[in-house]
Amino acid sequence: MAQQKNTGHGSAPNAKHRIKPSTKQDITLRRALRREAPSTVGLLVDAQDFAAMRRYRTFPFDDHATYLHQVEGLLKSLAAQGMHTTVALFDPEDYADFCAESALDADTSASRSRFTTEIAAAGATVAYTGQSLTDLIPLLVSRAVRQATWEYATLLLADLGACAECGQDIGRAAFDRASHLLTRLLETAGPGTHHLVCSTPTENDQLLAVLHTHRDATGPARLDTSEGAEFATVLAVAIALETPGGVVLRTSTPDSPDRVHGWRLAYGALAPLTAGEVFNAYCTDAETGEPVSPESGVEYSAGFDIGADPAERHH
Repeated sequence: MAQQKNTGHGSAPNAKHRIKPSTKQDITLRRALRREAPSTVGLLVDAQDFAAMRRYRTFPFDDHATYLHQVEGLLKSLAAQGMHTTVALFDPEDYADFCAESALDADTSASRSRFTTEIAAAGATVAYTGQSLTDLIPLLVSRAVRQATWEYATLLLADLGACAECGQDIGRAAFDRASHLLTRLLETAGPGTHHLVCSTPTENDQLLAVLHTHRDATGPARLDTSEGAEFATVLAVAIALETPGGVVLRTSTPDSPDRVHGWRLAYGALAPLTAGEVFNAYCTDAETGEPVSPESGVEYSAGFDIGADPAERHH
């Protein structure tokens, strides 16, 4: 490293402010410290989002496939250095809004980096563990959809206000009720690997939540806390708005066919469907209404009584 030149305007001040050259120990320590600092990569997952970013002069890529190849190379390089790296979904429209609201020049790498930091703190991310982008991208998109669904459902509940008769917060009460129903459902379902789906229509969208859990022969069900909260929030929307929500449970146990059960939501309770209704719901395309062939090795069974306490209705 080059030494700082003495200008002759007083040796003491120059010596005081002179920057010492980095030693091998300094470099080693900085590299070790760098491994302690997590990294986040913002990813443009599809060609449409990539095309939207090409309008910025400082965006250095012309081809989406090349861009994805370079991103994967970067992720592998960071992993090889022992660094923890997460991948966040980079949305060009959200980026433009962020820059406008923050008075930032959108056509700079610094602004893109700042936006990536913001979405990593508040949005959906996936930890990079060496998986290919082919595997990582669907997981990232799924988590982003889950995040958006949860945020929308939470806003719906928050906007409901208080009950005109008892003064209780309707959204809070609906969430507590949904949590109670979910707990009872998991307790009554028994041991096995459970896959639950809750769906309900709203004015603007069809909300969908998915929950995976496992329960041994002894002990409570093990579930992801965030998935449980998201599932309960969507179920709470159906309870609060009294929309025709429904829940489907698929249970897998060793050496037995998978069992599918279903319920409809009625007045804050899960009313069991008949075996025929479960079959029709599970073997019908939700978008086209056309029949779907039933899976082999799957039993379509009536919903069972989950033994939940009666619900209090709010107006």
